[in-house]
Amino acid sequence: MTAQVVVLGSGYAGAGAVTSFEEAADDSAELTWISEHDYHLVLHEAHRVVRDTNVAPKISIPVDEIKPPETTFTQGRVTGIDVDEREIHLRDGKSVPYDYLLVALGSRTAFYGIEGLEEHAHTLKSLDDAREIHRDLADAAGEATRSDPAQVVVGGAGLSGIQTAGEVAAYRDDHRAPVDVTLVEGLDEVFPGNDPELQGALRKRLEAAGVDIMTGEFVSKVDADTIYVGGGEDEDPTELDYDVFVWTGGITGQAELEDAAVDKDDRSNRVYADRDFRTSDDRVFAIGDTALIEQGPEEFAPPTAQAAWQAAEVAGENLARAVEGRSLETWTYDDKGTLISVGDEAVAHGVDPLPIDTFGGVGAELLKKAVAARWIADVSSLGRAIDAWSDM
Repeated sequence: MTAQVVVLGSGYAGAGAVTSFEEAADDSAELTWISEHDYHLVLHEAHRVVRDTNVAPKISIPVDEIKPPETTFTQGRVTGIDVDEREIHLRDGKSVPYDYLLVALGSRTAFYGIEGLEEHAHTLKSLDDAREIHRDLADAAGEATRSDPAQVVVGGAGLSGIQTAGEVAAYRDDHRAPVDVTLVEGLDEVFPGNDPELQGALRKRLEAAGVDIMTGEFVSKVDADTIYVGGGEDEDPTELDYDVFVWTGGITGQAELEDAAVDKDDRSNRVYADRDFRTSDDRVFAIGDTALIEQGPEEFAPPTAQAAWQAAEVAGENLARAVEGRSLETWTYDDKGTLISVGDEAVAHGVDPLPIDTFGGVGAELLKKAVAARWIADVSSLGRAIDAWSDM
């Protein structure tokens, strides 16, 4: 009997696993790929759409360019996973059975219970999010004056926050628009938890781009006009008026996993997975931002595009191995370096095997373009990668 294998999600993890599975599988399995969107988004370049919506077609790849003909694609939003009945429930009322399941649904933005934050902030998890930020940025800039510029605030100075602030600053420069950009980070430095040399290089480029940086105080409340930063019993918060607010301050698991009977982290709702991607249910695998993939005692792979890309190759093969009753491969994350853009500039850090630890300039810009282009070529075609090159 042919095994029914289902992959959920069309991000890096899902798209990469579909490709890997079909390369490794024999005729004993049929694959169904389910995603809310009929395209794969190159999410680590989605910030480019904040500046220019014409980039959107370059970084959204139709699933028909990724999947082989024998893979069945179903467009729909997952609303639940029943591991007892081995069924996926979709919003349109349909159910899809599985024998083996790979959950790669990504993550949603975390709001940490901060009053007013979810109601008033943009997030950047999809093309629609990026287009909405662009629209509101353009509207605010159009209504502003040189003496009263539009106020754009980005919350969270991790990868997404830094790159978004850089694109807003680039939009301002491209259009000579009256816009002030502020990046707010609750911890003491931009790109917290990373190498100080890299943090310094990023701060330098953000400041050169005209981005004001506030660190060391967390957003405590948001209303329709004001962001409140810091404050407490003995002091008043700093008040930031804003026209556009983008929140990139963290991730949490998807709501559709809340009732799935697999072991999850109580706080983040992300699924625990072993190094072979199996969860507490040995018919269910999980990768990407959906998962906390064990890498050692109390250590997990980072929720990054690089990690998802690496994991997908092994996870897809492991699905095929599970169907065939073969032993599974384990995966260890290999940090190949960090590439971050600030507008048209970029910073590279720890790129193996280069001897320079942290650098910018043309070399860093070309490396960042090359990584995005390589991914597009891997899941689609060299022609599409070449077409997208200038917009990366």
